[in-house]
Amino acid sequence: MKQPSRQARWERRTQVPLLVLAVAFAVAYAVPIVAPDAGEGVHRACTHAEWAVWAAFAVDYLVRLGLAADRRVFVRTHWLDLAAVVLPLVQPLRLLRLVATLMLVGRRARMAPQVRLTTYVAGAVVGLLMFGSLAVLSVERDAPQGNIKNLGDAVWWSFTTMTTVGYGDHSPTTGLGRLVAVGLMLSGIALLGVVTANIAAWFIARFERDDQVERLQLAVLHELQDEVRALRGEVARLSGGDGGGGDGSGPGAMPAQAAAGAPPSAADQAGVTSPTP
Repeated sequence: MKQPSRQARWERRTQVPLLVLAVAFAVAYAVPIVAPDAGEGVHRACTHAEWAVWAAFAVDYLVRLGLAADRRVFVRTHWLDLAAVVLPLVQPLRLLRLVATLMLVGRRARMAPQVRLTTYVAGAVVGLLMFGSLAVLSVERDAPQGNIKNLGDAVWWSFTTMTTVGYGDHSPTTGLGRLVAVGLMLSGIALLGVVTANIAAWFIARFERDDQVERLQLAVLHELQDEVRALRGEVARLSGGDGGGGDGSGPGAMPAQAAAGAPPSAADQAGVTSPTP
Protein backbone atom coordinates (compact mmCIF):
# COMPACT_ATOMS: atom_id res chain seq x y z
CA MET A 1 0.00 0.00 0.00
CA LYS A 2 1.43 3.35 -1.06
CA GLN A 3 2.19 5.71 1.80
CA PRO A 4 0.94 9.32 1.46
CA SER A 5 3.57 11.96 0.90
CA ARG A 6 4.59 14.46 3.56
CA GLN A 7 2.67 17.17 1.74
CA ALA A 8 -0.50 15.05 1.73
CA ARG A 9 -0.11 14.29 5.45
CA TRP A 10 0.36 17.99 6.20
CA GLU A 11 -2.73 18.95 4.21
CA ARG A 12 -4.78 16.30 5.98
CA ARG A 13 -3.64 17.39 9.44
CA THR A 14 -4.11 21.13 8.86
CA GLN A 15 -7.51 20.89 7.14
CA VAL A 16 -9.64 21.31 10.26
CA PRO A 17 -7.44 23.97 11.97
CA LEU A 18 -7.48 26.12 8.84
CA LEU A 19 -11.25 25.85 8.55
CA VAL A 20 -11.54 26.94 12.19
CA LEU A 21 -9.29 29.91 11.42
CA ALA A 22 -11.50 30.75 8.46
CA VAL A 23 -14.52 30.87 10.77
CA ALA A 24 -12.55 33.15 13.10
CA PHE A 25 -11.77 35.37 10.13
CA ALA A 26 -15.48 35.51 9.27
CA VAL A 27 -16.30 36.69 12.79
CA ALA A 28 -13.49 39.23 12.80
CA TYR A 29 -14.55 40.55 9.43
CA ALA A 30 -18.24 40.77 10.33
CA VAL A 31 -18.06 42.45 13.73
CA PRO A 32 -16.83 45.89 12.59
CA ILE A 33 -19.40 45.96 9.78
CA VAL A 34 -22.40 44.77 11.75
CA ALA A 35 -21.45 46.84 14.82
CA PRO A 36 -19.75 49.95 13.47
CA ASP A 37 -20.20 51.72 16.81
CA ALA A 38 -18.01 49.21 18.64
CA GLY A 39 -14.97 50.51 20.46
CA GLU A 40 -11.63 51.19 18.88
CA GLY A 41 -10.14 48.23 20.70
CA VAL A 42 -12.68 45.87 19.13
CA HIS A 43 -11.91 47.16 15.64
CA ARG A 44 -8.18 46.85 16.25
CA ALA A 45 -8.53 43.30 17.58
CA CYS A 46 -10.60 42.29 14.56
CA THR A 47 -8.01 43.74 12.19
CA HIS A 48 -5.22 41.84 13.94
CA ALA A 49 -7.26 38.64 13.77
CA GLU A 50 -7.79 39.07 10.04
CA TRP A 51 -4.08 39.50 9.42
CA ALA A 52 -3.29 36.56 11.70
CA VAL A 53 -5.59 34.26 9.74
CA TRP A 54 -4.11 35.44 6.46
CA ALA A 55 -0.61 34.84 7.87
CA ALA A 56 -1.60 31.31 8.88
CA PHE A 57 -2.70 30.54 5.34
CA ALA A 58 0.51 32.08 4.00
CA VAL A 59 2.59 29.88 6.31
CA ASP A 60 0.55 26.88 5.19
CA TYR A 61 1.36 27.67 1.55
CA LEU A 62 5.07 28.03 2.32
CA VAL A 63 5.16 24.75 4.24
CA ARG A 64 3.40 22.90 1.41
CA LEU A 65 5.84 24.47 -1.02
CA GLY A 66 8.76 23.22 1.08
CA LEU A 67 7.30 19.70 1.32
CA ALA A 68 6.49 19.44 -2.39
CA ALA A 69 8.52 16.95 -4.39
CA ASP A 70 8.81 19.37 -7.31
CA ARG A 71 8.48 23.01 -6.25
CA ARG A 72 8.19 24.36 -9.77
CA VAL A 73 5.30 22.05 -10.51
CA PHE A 74 3.71 23.00 -7.18
CA VAL A 75 3.90 26.72 -7.96
CA ARG A 76 2.57 26.16 -11.47
CA THR A 77 -0.37 24.03 -10.29
CA HIS A 78 -1.14 26.17 -7.20
CA TRP A 79 -0.85 29.62 -8.71
CA LEU A 80 -4.23 30.66 -7.28
CA ASP A 81 -2.94 29.93 -3.79
CA LEU A 82 0.11 32.07 -4.49
CA ALA A 83 -2.07 34.89 -5.80
CA ALA A 84 -4.26 34.71 -2.71
CA VAL A 85 -1.20 34.93 -0.47
CA VAL A 86 0.35 37.86 -2.35
CA LEU A 87 -2.89 39.74 -3.03
CA PRO A 88 -3.34 41.39 0.39
CA LEU A 89 0.27 42.65 0.31
CA VAL A 90 -0.32 44.66 -2.86
CA GLN A 91 -2.90 46.94 -1.26
CA PRO A 92 -3.79 46.43 2.41
CA LEU A 93 -7.57 46.57 1.97
CA ARG A 94 -9.96 44.50 4.03
CA LEU A 95 -11.80 43.49 0.86
CA LEU A 96 -8.63 42.00 -0.59
CA ARG A 97 -8.01 40.07 2.61
CA LEU A 98 -11.56 38.77 2.32
CA VAL A 99 -11.06 37.65 -1.29
CA ALA A 100 -7.72 36.05 -0.47
CA THR A 101 -9.10 34.12 2.50
CA LEU A 102 -12.09 32.88 0.48
CA MET A 103 -9.77 31.67 -2.27
CA LEU A 104 -7.50 29.85 0.16
CA VAL A 105 -10.37 28.23 2.05
CA GLY A 106 -11.95 27.10 -1.21
CA ARG A 107 -8.71 25.59 -2.48
CA ARG A 108 -8.05 23.69 0.73
CA ALA A 109 -11.65 22.48 0.98
CA ARG A 110 -11.44 21.01 -2.52
CA MET A 111 -8.31 19.12 -1.50
CA ALA A 112 -10.13 17.35 1.31
CA PRO A 113 -11.54 14.02 0.04
CA GLN A 114 -13.99 13.80 2.94
CA VAL A 115 -15.79 16.97 1.86
CA ARG A 116 -18.77 16.00 -0.25
CA LEU A 117 -19.69 18.06 -3.26
CA THR A 118 -23.11 18.92 -1.88
CA THR A 119 -21.64 20.08 1.42
CA TYR A 120 -19.03 22.12 -0.37
CA VAL A 121 -21.59 23.80 -2.62
CA ALA A 122 -23.89 24.55 0.32
CA GLY A 123 -21.02 26.00 2.32
CA ALA A 124 -19.87 28.03 -0.67
CA VAL A 125 -23.36 29.48 -1.15
CA VAL A 126 -23.70 30.46 2.50
CA GLY A 127 -20.18 31.85 2.65
CA LEU A 128 -20.55 33.89 -0.51
CA LEU A 129 -23.90 35.26 0.60
CA MET A 130 -22.54 36.28 3.98
CA PHE A 131 -19.25 37.73 2.79
CA GLY A 132 -20.84 39.37 -0.23
CA SER A 133 -23.40 41.06 1.98
CA LEU A 134 -20.78 42.25 4.44
CA ALA A 135 -18.43 43.41 1.71
CA VAL A 136 -21.03 45.43 -0.20
CA LEU A 137 -22.38 46.91 3.05
CA SER A 138 -18.92 48.01 4.12
CA VAL A 139 -18.25 49.86 0.85
CA GLU A 140 -21.78 51.14 0.16
CA ARG A 141 -22.94 52.25 3.59
CA ASP A 142 -21.12 55.58 3.47
CA ALA A 143 -21.56 56.18 -0.26
CA PRO A 144 -23.41 59.49 -0.95
CA GLN A 145 -25.79 57.94 -3.51
CA GLY A 146 -25.78 54.41 -2.10
CA ASN A 147 -29.03 52.60 -1.37
CA ILE A 148 -27.61 49.67 0.61
CA LYS A 149 -27.56 51.01 4.15
CA ASN A 150 -28.29 48.03 6.40
CA LEU A 151 -27.56 44.32 6.60
CA GLY A 152 -31.03 43.29 5.43
CA ASP A 153 -30.69 45.25 2.19
CA ALA A 154 -27.21 43.82 1.69
CA VAL A 155 -28.36 40.20 2.15
CA TRP A 156 -31.31 40.73 -0.22
CA TRP A 157 -29.04 42.29 -2.82
CA SER A 158 -26.50 39.46 -2.50
CA PHE A 159 -29.19 36.80 -2.92
CA THR A 160 -30.69 38.39 -6.02
CA THR A 161 -27.24 39.00 -7.47
CA MET A 162 -26.01 35.43 -6.93
CA THR A 163 -29.12 34.02 -8.54
CA THR A 164 -28.66 36.49 -11.44
CA VAL A 165 -32.21 37.80 -10.92
CA GLY A 166 -31.31 41.42 -10.26
CA TYR A 167 -34.56 43.19 -9.38
CA GLY A 168 -32.75 46.52 -9.37
CA ASP A 169 -34.29 47.81 -6.14
CA HIS A 170 -30.80 47.79 -4.59
CA SER A 171 -27.58 48.19 -6.52
CA PRO A 172 -24.01 49.27 -5.74
CA THR A 173 -22.87 52.72 -6.80
CA THR A 174 -19.15 52.58 -5.97
CA GLY A 175 -16.40 50.90 -7.93
CA LEU A 176 -15.61 48.40 -5.19
CA GLY A 177 -19.28 47.63 -4.78
CA ARG A 178 -19.64 46.87 -8.46
CA LEU A 179 -16.53 44.73 -8.28
CA VAL A 180 -18.17 42.73 -5.49
CA ALA A 181 -21.28 42.42 -7.66
CA VAL A 182 -19.26 41.01 -10.56
CA GLY A 183 -17.65 38.46 -8.25
CA LEU A 184 -21.01 37.40 -6.85
CA MET A 185 -22.57 37.04 -10.29
CA LEU A 186 -19.71 34.91 -11.58
CA SER A 187 -19.74 32.82 -8.42
CA GLY A 188 -23.49 32.31 -8.68
CA ILE A 189 -23.22 31.16 -12.29
CA ALA A 190 -20.38 28.80 -11.40
CA LEU A 191 -22.26 27.30 -8.45
CA LEU A 192 -25.39 26.89 -10.57
CA GLY A 193 -23.31 25.04 -13.16
CA VAL A 194 -21.83 22.78 -10.47
CA VAL A 195 -25.27 21.96 -9.07
CA THR A 196 -26.69 21.27 -12.53
CA ALA A 197 -23.74 19.07 -13.46
CA ASN A 198 -24.05 17.20 -10.17
CA ILE A 199 -27.75 16.50 -10.74
CA ALA A 200 -27.10 15.40 -14.33
CA ALA A 201 -24.28 13.11 -13.18
CA TRP A 202 -26.59 11.56 -10.58
CA PHE A 203 -29.25 10.79 -13.18
CA ILE A 204 -26.67 9.36 -15.59
CA ALA A 205 -25.20 7.16 -12.86
CA ARG A 206 -28.68 5.97 -11.92
CA PHE A 207 -29.54 5.08 -15.53
CA GLU A 208 -26.22 3.29 -15.98
CA ARG A 209 -26.83 1.29 -12.81
CA ASP A 210 -30.30 0.29 -14.00
CA ASP A 211 -28.91 -0.72 -17.39
CA GLN A 212 -26.23 -2.81 -15.70
CA VAL A 213 -28.84 -4.61 -13.58
CA GLU A 214 -30.91 -5.27 -16.70
CA ARG A 215 -27.88 -6.64 -18.55
CA LEU A 216 -27.10 -8.96 -15.63
CA GLN A 217 -30.67 -10.23 -15.59
CA LEU A 218 -30.57 -10.90 -19.34
CA ALA A 219 -27.27 -12.76 -18.94
CA VAL A 220 -28.80 -14.96 -16.22
CA LEU A 221 -31.82 -15.69 -18.45
CA HIS A 222 -29.53 -16.70 -21.33
CA GLU A 223 -27.60 -19.02 -19.03
CA LEU A 224 -30.83 -20.62 -17.85
CA GLN A 225 -31.98 -21.11 -21.46
CA ASP A 226 -28.68 -22.78 -22.33
CA GLU A 227 -28.99 -25.10 -19.34
CA VAL A 228 -32.58 -26.00 -20.30
CA ARG A 229 -31.48 -26.83 -23.86
CA ALA A 230 -28.66 -28.97 -22.53
CA LEU A 231 -31.02 -30.85 -20.19
CA ARG A 232 -33.50 -31.45 -23.00
CA GLY A 233 -30.77 -32.88 -25.19
CA GLU A 234 -29.57 -35.16 -22.41
CA VAL A 235 -33.12 -36.40 -21.74
CA ALA A 236 -33.66 -37.07 -25.46
CA ARG A 237 -30.39 -38.98 -25.68
CA LEU A 238 -31.18 -41.14 -22.67
CA SER A 239 -34.72 -41.82 -23.90
CA GLY A 240 -33.47 -42.92 -27.33
CA GLY A 241 -30.88 -45.29 -25.79
CA ASP A 242 -33.45 -47.05 -23.56
CA GLY A 243 -36.24 -47.58 -26.19
CA GLY A 244 -34.60 -48.84 -29.32
CA GLY A 245 -31.38 -50.13 -29.53
CA GLY A 246 -30.41 -53.29 -27.63
CA ASP A 247 -29.07 -56.56 -28.98
CA GLY A 248 -32.37 -58.49 -28.74
CA SER A 249 -31.22 -60.57 -25.75
CA GLY A 250 -33.52 -58.98 -23.18
CA PRO A 251 -36.53 -60.66 -21.71
CA GLY A 252 -38.90 -58.71 -23.89
CA ALA A 253 -36.93 -59.20 -27.11
CA MET A 254 -38.83 -60.39 -30.16
CA PRO A 255 -37.67 -63.37 -32.30
CA ALA A 256 -35.26 -62.47 -35.02
CA GLN A 257 -37.54 -63.64 -37.80
CA ALA A 258 -40.40 -61.57 -36.45
CA ALA A 259 -38.13 -58.62 -36.05
CA ALA A 260 -37.03 -59.09 -39.66
CA GLY A 261 -40.61 -59.48 -40.88
CA ALA A 262 -40.21 -63.18 -42.06
CA PRO A 263 -43.24 -65.52 -41.78
CA PRO A 264 -43.14 -67.92 -38.86
CA SER A 265 -42.18 -71.58 -39.54
CA ALA A 266 -44.51 -74.56 -39.03
CA ALA A 267 -42.80 -75.48 -35.78
CA ASP A 268 -43.26 -71.99 -34.50
CA GLN A 269 -46.92 -72.09 -35.50
CA ALA A 270 -47.38 -75.44 -33.67
CA GLY A 271 -45.53 -74.18 -30.69
CA VAL A 272 -42.92 -76.94 -30.91
CA THR A 273 -39.33 -76.19 -30.46
CA SER A 274 -36.56 -78.29 -31.83
CA PRO A 275 -34.65 -80.33 -29.31
CA THR A 276 -31.34 -79.18 -28.22
CA PRO A 277 -28.55 -81.32 -29.52
